[in-house]
Amino acid sequence: MKTSKRVKSISLSGIRKMFELVGEDSINLGLGEPDFDTPHHIRNAAVEALKESFTHYTVNKGILELREAISNKLECENNVEADPESIIVTVGASEALFMCMQAIVDSGDEVLVPDPGFVSYDACVKLSGGVSVPVKLEEENEFRMTPENVLENITDKTKAIVLNSPSNPTGAVMKKEDIKGVAEIADDHDLVLISDEIYEKIIYEGKHYSPGSFCENSVTINGFSKAYAMTGFRIGYVAANPELTEEMLKVHQYNTACASSISQKAALQALKGPQDSVGEMVAEFKRRRNLIVKRLNDMGVECSAPHGAFYVFPKIENSQEFVSESLKRDVVVVHGDAFGKYGSENVRFSYATSYEEIEEAMDRLENINF
Repeated sequence: MKTSKRVKSISLSGIRKMFELVGEDSINLGLGEPDFDTPHHIRNAAVEALKESFTHYTVNKGILELREAISNKLECENNVEADPESIIVTVGASEALFMCMQAIVDSGDEVLVPDPGFVSYDACVKLSGGVSVPVKLEEENEFRMTPENVLENITDKTKAIVLNSPSNPTGAVMKKEDIKGVAEIADDHDLVLISDEIYEKIIYEGKHYSPGSFCENSVTINGFSKAYAMTGFRIGYVAANPELTEEMLKVHQYNTACASSISQKAALQALKGPQDSVGEMVAEFKRRRNLIVKRLNDMGVECSAPHGAFYVFPKIENSQEFVSESLKRDVVVVHGDAFGKYGSENVRFSYATSYEEIEEAMDRLENINF
């Protein structure tokens, strides 16, 4: 059987491959999923939607009330102007990223992606027929993407730039001058700036800045999975200029039609309801971050404290052997090459699991020879 060359050009996610190796006694430090339950008021909204039989198709872009709430959130929190008609509610931020690439990229177009960076960026570019160009992120710059990094990779084939702050897998948080500088480059070169802001609320030091507040030709991608522990709801959104939104809508219509009606009601409550749970989760993530950073450094693994998300990404000598030995000890971590060629000497540890499990995992790993 002849299959698509585009699909053959990509591999299954290295993160998911590790997830499949989780055994009954394993501690999973490989998956980026908060271990918290979805807050009660959000779950109750989903229950009420079911009771009210809100179980049918919605309009393709998503219910107006939710898009209005997203528009208000973007304006008040991110200084990004987005009319509700320029917003599409999606099946997670993953769909938003996929349909954005489908709408923007033509065959042979180049898209600059962070490396190390989230696995979906490279794959979505290739699935759209484009060429993924890695922008090397340096540990000496805390793995932040800088304007200098971006400029040296731009060619006459460059179509778009992907930003991710806070970052998966590094936890890096870009500074205001970084964001503004890259935004100016995008405008000067007539490039689309795609900003994945799924971890925006999980910041311990520093502040989040949205490129859309500095750039005319930006796309803002976000969702509810990480900040509100709603991974299974599969609900996100994308905001862009009206022309691009209409093109993305075509992909959305033929791919999913609309996001889950029940999840949309839950997302609305997440935005409009109390936000205390977000602060509580972030405080606990910070406590876990401090623990895992200390334990790794005590083991002789040089590890600086990331400023956001819930990952550490230290460089480890004989990193592949370290990952294999960790598995033998029932601790699942992800080798850095899953996130690009410049992560091949690193290992990603997720601290989205409980404090107690992190302690136990570090106990199991502390006498590994590497």
